[in-house]
Amino acid sequence: MDLEKNDSYMKNQNTCLIFAHRGSKCNRPENTLAAFQEALRVKSDGIELDVHLTKDDQLVVIHDEKVNRTTSGKGRVRDLRLAELKQLDAGSWFERRFRGEAIPTLEEVLKLLKNENFTGFLNIELKTDIINYPGIEEKVVELIAQETLPFTIIYSSFNLTTLQRLHALGIKDEIAYLAGKKLQKVRLDKVENFMSSLHLKKKYVLKYPELLAPDHRPIRLWGIDSETDMRYAFQHNIAGIFTDFPEKARHIRQDL
Repeated sequence: MDLEKNDSYMKNQNTCLIFAHRGSKCNRPENTLAAFQEALRVKSDGIELDVHLTKDDQLVVIHDEKVNRTTSGKGRVRDLRLAELKQLDAGSWFERRFRGEAIPTLEEVLKLLKNENFTGFLNIELKTDIINYPGIEEKVVELIAQETLPFTIIYSSFNLTTLQRLHALGIKDEIAYLAGKKLQKVRLDKVENFMSSLHLKKKYVLKYPELLAPDHRPIRLWGIDSETDMRYAFQHNIAGIFTDFPEKARHIRQDL
């Protein structure tokens, strides 16, 4: 694979970028093509999604390890084949008008963003912190390498081993350290040089304000949904936010 260096994320360091968390999760069923289309409509700077591996080794976009919460089915993603997952309704749980929305593959999302000429950032979170998916890192990297994409890829995971595997594969795109909800789970001493940025909760930055020093690696905050938190991010040295309300965030940023 010919992997080119992609450092465009460094060119936006003076702007707090807005990432649509699982698409526009506030008004669309999360991690569906409908959610990603809405994120595009409101002109999000970036889009975040989650990737799991099916029983037949297909990369699918869904947050939970089980399909129970966001589809009409039951069971673990790893125990179901892609054809079985595609039969599930991933929209009705959110609102009846989204009946028939399917769990998308990562390839389908890439195709959508490419066809819509999206030129922002796509954050791919590999969901390996609870279930180990052997080979998922290689499969994601191989898929990305097959495409000529107009947008920038960011890889993230709560699993440090996954980040190390991505680095070992020789990728040149950004690798982000994704820290958990509890402060004691954040192990900055485990952050390695190849991890270009930190994805943290706001409370961790408040506890350790030195992280916001201009010479520190870029910080992006996740779970930023209130106006207060958005304003905090936009008025401090924050590289980006992950929010369920990308349109609201854009309006607040514009009004500052």
